[in-house]
Amino acid sequence: MPTTLPTQPITPAAFAPYGWMLGKPFPTDAAIPAFTNPATDFWREHVFDPGQDGEPEILWVNYRNADNVSQLEKHLRTQQAIVPLTGSIVHIVARSAADGSPDLTTLSAFMVRPGQGLCMAPDCWHASRVQSAEVTCLMLTRRSTTMDLVAHMNTGCAAQESMLAAVPTIEIMGNG
Repeated sequence: MPTTLPTQPITPAAFAPYGWMLGKPFPTDAAIPAFTNPATDFWREHVFDPGQDGEPEILWVNYRNADNVSQLEKHLRTQQAIVPLTGSIVHIVARSAADGSPDLTTLSAFMVRPGQGLCMAPDCWHASRVQSAEVTCLMLTRRSTTMDLVAHMNTGCAAQESMLAAVPTIEIMGNG
């Protein structure tokens, strides 16, 4: 029988154990670089860290998987940001246990809607799901991590910058 995991709305406080929520309101802290006028607003949301000697890369990702979760992945060297563009995603996360495996006691599922996003810390176990149709997302990651993961998935060679782990089936519940 699958473990059921409720979906919750993403908030800065709820997502903090796994990384950073993106898409927060215009900052009131004068120390954050920001500009506003009647025509536009812009502000620093997050300073992305691709890890030592890493080059950031933008990916276009189409998620179509609405199935239960039976595998999680994590990236060892880089943060990874995801911003849904065409619909909402459910993003499942877990922290790493002392031995590096997924700590299933820390599992959470977040509804991430267009206009919001997230940036996971390195070593954050994760999977993304959709509730119905395909959802296109913008992803910010490390160039070498993408190449390493593509090689692993295409040829089965050992991944160096990412890990995949089978987990007991997780059924996502609710709309967050």
